[in-house]
Amino acid sequence: MRLSVDKIASATRNVSLRRDTRVSDSIVAAPGYVMAGRIRGQKNTYNQLEDLHGRMVTLHDGDVIAGVLGHRNALHGYSGVVPESIAVGDTLQLLNLGGVIGRCTSENPDLGRPFDVEILGAVLVFPEFESRQGTPAHIGMNAIEYDGNGVPDVPVIYVAGTCMSSGKTGAACQLVRQLATRGAAVGACKLTGVSLRRDTLAMMDYGARWAVTFTDAGVVTSSPATAVPVARGLVAYLAREGADVIVAELGDGILGEYGVQQILADEVLMARSAAIVLCANDPVGAWGAKELLTDEYGLAIDVVSGPTTDNAVGTRFIREQLGLEAINARTHGRDLGGFVAGKLNGRLKKAVEHVG
Repeated sequence: MRLSVDKIASATRNVSLRRDTRVSDSIVAAPGYVMAGRIRGQKNTYNQLEDLHGRMVTLHDGDVIAGVLGHRNALHGYSGVVPESIAVGDTLQLLNLGGVIGRCTSENPDLGRPFDVEILGAVLVFPEFESRQGTPAHIGMNAIEYDGNGVPDVPVIYVAGTCMSSGKTGAACQLVRQLATRGAAVGACKLTGVSLRRDTLAMMDYGARWAVTFTDAGVVTSSPATAVPVARGLVAYLAREGADVIVAELGDGILGEYGVQQILADEVLMARSAAIVLCANDPVGAWGAKELLTDEYGLAIDVVSGPTTDNAVGTRFIREQLGLEAINARTHGRDLGGFVAGKLNGRLKKAVEHVG
């Protein structure tokens, strides 16, 4: 069946879609498959969709969208799953701004109910030249792949947080900026979370030459099973592209369900660590993160940022009680970048010489 799509979600970007598309009533109920659906209802909050260009477009009742099946386990957002079976006419929900579609299992009172999405069919692509036989579109098509041959020896700065909305992206952007101004070719990546381009586009705005996410590796929502191979693949990809240093944001929190713990436990990825930047919302979170990273993973936090460093009260606690450096990314971005650059132990200097 032919269908005209009003808005195409950014989560579909690995697949080349046009607004004039074809859909099938044969639906594979599994993460990553591209669905066409009709928005039902009106909302005044959380009522937008990120399109292929990263622009936020407002959704209206009756809009036909192309999104991607996936799950979500967000502390400050919606939670949902991919149902075991899906048929045309079923009603699912829009779980995030990037276009992830699933069955909502838990709402957030600040966001209201999510948009309902009436499923219209599975979007088809036609990879064979002049063939009329369509294939269900999946974001694994054209994805960055990990070949299993290890990870190049490139310095990686990991930015982790106590939970979502703890200042990780802001800190990552400041690090990208300060390293780029020192002449390094900076690669950036978001290794875990739910599909959304906003954060990596911001990293590009701050000077990253390349910025990729787990969605570029064909995963709509990261998980403990996918996090490590995807992270290895993205780091290897950025190194092959020519990155001298990589800033890697670990989306969600270190105790979330998106695979951050598996990355922290991976010897190959942590062997590339040049610094670990922790973003915390409050002193208790910073204390707990230090205990967890030290006891469970044998890792040391190099510097704390985020809201807990917004004024002298939190900063003093971090320095005097935890014995850690504390630098606010928003107010002292240059200092944060200089501190982390110093942790590269001369590797950044070599990178700058190479660029020159």
